[in-house]
Amino acid sequence: MNEVEVRGEYITLGQLLKLNGIAGAGGDVRWYLAERPVLVNGEAEKRRGRKLRPGDTVQLSDGTEIRLK
Repeated sequence: MNEVEVRGEYITLGQLLKLNGIAGAGGDVRWYLAERPVLVNGEAEKRRGRKLRPGDTVQLSDGTEIRLK
């Protein structure tokens, strides 16, 4: 499981995907979320603006898990 430190109150799902090299730009994020399942705390999520806070867990379609701290 990868861990990402949140600096500030939150990070958006789109920012997290870009930070981890999964998507290069906003359009890439939109495409990724439309084509691949992403789970946030066990629930399907397609909004790139979803606010993620410390303690949240994101699971990508390839099985990668990212925990925010």
